[in-house]
Amino acid sequence: MSNAGQLILPRIAQERFDRLEACTASIGVIGLGYAGLPLSLLLAEAGFKVTGFDIDATKVDDLEAGRSYIVRIPATEIQSARRHGFVATTDFAHLSNQDAIIICVPTPLTENREPDLSYVENTAKSVALWIREGQLVVLESTTYPGTTEEVMIPILEAENLRGLKVQTDGVPAEHGVFYVAFSPEREDPGNVTVARCDIPKVVGGHEIIATELAAALYQGIFTKSVRVSSTRVAEMTKLLENIYRCVNIALVNELKLLSLRMGVDIWEVIDAAATKPFGFHPFYPGPGLGGHCIPIDPFYLSWKAREYDFNTRFIQLAGEVNEAMPAHVVQYVGMGLNQHKQAMNGARILMLGIAYKKDIDDLRESPALTVIEMLRAQGAEVLYNDPYFPTVGRGRHYNLNMTCTPLTNLEQYDCVLIMTDHSDYDYKKIVRQSRLVVDSRNATKGIDSAKIVRC
Repeated sequence: MSNAGQLILPRIAQERFDRLEACTASIGVIGLGYAGLPLSLLLAEAGFKVTGFDIDATKVDDLEAGRSYIVRIPATEIQSARRHGFVATTDFAHLSNQDAIIICVPTPLTENREPDLSYVENTAKSVALWIREGQLVVLESTTYPGTTEEVMIPILEAENLRGLKVQTDGVPAEHGVFYVAFSPEREDPGNVTVARCDIPKVVGGHEIIATELAAALYQGIFTKSVRVSSTRVAEMTKLLENIYRCVNIALVNELKLLSLRMGVDIWEVIDAAATKPFGFHPFYPGPGLGGHCIPIDPFYLSWKAREYDFNTRFIQLAGEVNEAMPAHVVQYVGMGLNQHKQAMNGARILMLGIAYKKDIDDLRESPALTVIEMLRAQGAEVLYNDPYFPTVGRGRHYNLNMTCTPLTNLEQYDCVLIMTDHSDYDYKKIVRQSRLVVDSRNATKGIDSAKIVRC
């Protein structure tokens, strides 16, 4: 009898459940990026035997040497995890030694704004080669409802060399099965008010044993596990969370555009509305959406909805509003330059901040990248300063090859554009030394100057 209510587990599942509950199990985490690395460190700190897997040998070398490549994760955390037994490797053969395997790989969009599940598919193929009887496989990558059942499980079953099958609802099998669950990552880069371990963990198994195994795994590092009835429910939960934010940000972005025409300060409006103790949660406008989830998740759901002959009009409209914000920023740069009798063509523009939000080293889907391309297309010379990016090279959808410009001699630029409101910046000094400041983040709030164009 397990501790999971009155559920009777097969012997091999019970043994794994006991190790997971006691935090002595061996856990493999695939993908050591912004989600997988923090998760690995939490697991190691709790006492699990953690092996991190990544195809990027540079990341593995850094971790093995006790170095961090994510600003918000200090090297001391890596070194502490190493003392607790954490190891990193590019050798996926070690997957066979794990009690549970957690997949934290990217799920980007294609050039046509459709889901790109190639990372999930390729990882599932690698896992299938080494999967063993009774192992738990958990997908954490954000995706559309049905991915675990329709994409990952068929690959794991078809390509494993032992003829293993996923446990399904019904009589628990004693042999020849493995277990599959989905648990969405809920990382919030830059959030220093909520500890990672205090964020409740949603878990949904392909069937009840997988759910209980996953809950036992995550209860070792999170204060609460929230069980749901299926992988599809868990997948949809993550989309709801992020689409909720996407839609509300689109709302305030549209209201900002209207408020600018009406001569109303939308930031003051939001602050006033936020004093209401019920029925309102503040969201804030900006130059566009960034990060791996919020700009992407609506497209995942809209794409899947077409399979059911359903048009997600509300969600698509929110996406259109948010995607139009970089062009709005460029328009206001042009307006500011015009006020100084300066054309966009040939203007020298220094962009402050290229990360998608303040105080992090994350460029994923950053609207700053789009704005750079738009400004260049109109003939502007664009430079950038960002304390978190000494250089910007080539990414999935950009090829900039730029170097961080020192924050000196600001008067030499025709415009200083605030794209990311990093805390390190002295905005009063920036305004004082600049000829023109275009502020897309309300970073200059409280500074009264004719040099500032707020957009």
